[in-house]
Amino acid sequence: MNTRNLLVSCVKGVGRVQLHRPHVLNALNRELIRELVQVLEEMDQQDEIHVILISGGDRFFAAGADIDEMADASAVDMLVTDPFSDWDRIRRISKPMIASVGGYALGGGCELAMICDMIIASEKAQFGQPEINLGVMPGAGGTQRLTRAVGKAKAMEMVLTGRPITAREAFQAGLINRVVPTELLENESMKLAQEVAAKAPVALRLAKQAVLRSFDTTLKEGLDYEQKLFYLLFATHDQEEGMKAFKEKRPPRFFGK
Repeated sequence: MNTRNLLVSCVKGVGRVQLHRPHVLNALNRELIRELVQVLEEMDQQDEIHVILISGGDRFFAAGADIDEMADASAVDMLVTDPFSDWDRIRRISKPMIASVGGYALGGGCELAMICDMIIASEKAQFGQPEINLGVMPGAGGTQRLTRAVGKAKAMEMVLTGRPITAREAFQAGLINRVVPTELLENESMKLAQEVAAKAPVALRLAKQAVLRSFDTTLKEGLDYEQKLFYLLFATHDQEEGMKAFKEKRPPRFFGK
């Protein structure tokens, strides 16, 4: 699809989406988010795409929401326009999503990275929820996903002070998967994406579902859900191929069926 705020491509099973509003540090306005939702939902339906990689610029992944769109809004305006409904659609993407963060991921930018399933960051990246400095608070998952990732104490500090943390601090806190040299970010992000994309597509989707379900249910219910999805995969060609390839000591050839 044609987009004004995104650069979109597909490489070896990886759908690549780059935020592209450099003149405003990739601020997330409604138009960009709507384009992002449409692109992600299209990629979610394309058989040739197994993993989605979301990136920004070298200095800014995304500087947060576009304040110009909200500064004069009333509570009723926010309720009626419901800007976070599009974020719920991003949350429902079934394919694995990886965020490649090369600079500041602040406010909505941090929330967008956290809605992804994995985050890889450059040494120069920083993560923060500075909404408190504007008299508001995170609204697209910042208080919830951040707390689940780094714990109450660190989340409270980040949300209540608005101070960002470095990539190294984010890694140590459990917010991101790895930190890489800035010049290697693109290659390392694509390497991780292609490693995941080489796996059985249906198994990837169901494994993602099972991990995410663990945040919303009891251990017993989560285990029951995991087992049902495990059994379901025995109806797929890829399960048969994967186990046959293992026995024959050769790489499997997965087809997403």
